[in-house]
Amino acid sequence: AILDRADAVGQVARALAEIDLATALADLARGEDWCRPKVDESRALKIEGGRHPVVEQALRKSGEPFIANDCALGQESDVWLLTGPNMAGKSTFLRQNALIALLAQAGSFVPATAAHVGLVSQLFSRVGASDDLARGRSTFMVEMVETAAILNQADDHALVILDEIGRGTATYDGLSIAWATLEHLHEVNGCRALFATHYHELTNLSDKLDRVDNATVAVKEHDGEVIFLHEVRRGAADRSYGVQVAKLAGLPDRVVERARVVLDALEKGEREGGTAQKALIDDLPLFSATPAPAPIPQRDSNLDKRLAEILPDELTPREALNLIYELKAMAEE
Repeated sequence: AILDRADAVGQVARALAEIDLATALADLARGEDWCRPKVDESRALKIEGGRHPVVEQALRKSGEPFIANDCALGQESDVWLLTGPNMAGKSTFLRQNALIALLAQAGSFVPATAAHVGLVSQLFSRVGASDDLARGRSTFMVEMVETAAILNQADDHALVILDEIGRGTATYDGLSIAWATLEHLHEVNGCRALFATHYHELTNLSDKLDRVDNATVAVKEHDGEVIFLHEVRRGAADRSYGVQVAKLAGLPDRVVERARVVLDALEKGEREGGTAQKALIDDLPLFSATPAPAPIPQRDSNLDKRLAEILPDELTPREALNLIYELKAMAEE
């Protein structure tokens, strides 16, 4: 009996699947405050207040807010070169914009305040570190194969996200490959692209390529610690903050301090030239000669306790102003 009605059963199943998909997306749009995107034949990718739907959900469970960011490609610029430290949110920014483009073209509302998504003919991504050792491919080889596929296939309506091209080889090799890749995307492919990198030298290309703009994920330093703001702004990062991130990850203090000494020597040598750099490195004391810094004892204070009690989201403007005066008075005691 089922076989006799196979066509009808299949049509009902397809119809129910479409209804299920549409209602699920509608439920997401209403419950998560998604917006209706403008989708047309242009090359625009203008997103205001964009969010990553998965990361936002994960942060909500931990009680932390997701910082929304804007993106504007295909009009004044085709490529954003994104710099900033690890853990600051570069990869999340790349992925959320690709997801928004995909959702919009699938007919869904998107996690943003407003979105204008022009036709995306192809969506390419080169992110993460993976290998294929069973076939004789190292992590770097896999990265190069995937990058080659993008450069050989992307057309001017494609959207490309690239995360840390060239990191699997020597510094100058990696920088050279990343540099040439960015030039090819701009000059030959002519596609829209988000290109995240730690090679700060690449930021000079914004002066040479008219449709490349620099953007960075903002951070602040306080008492030697790095604070991630997760805000994407125009401009370039001044440095990578890799040693600070290593400290956050839990590397022993002795290793972190040694890394700072080596980094200072390398940067000083780079400023003074190759011969000076080698001399400075040769003159560095051995690791064992570097004593571990004595830990700074932490002490509880009335100010610390008061800060721990504050819930910023629950303060009125007047209460916040009064709180500033209160904290200032406590700090001066």
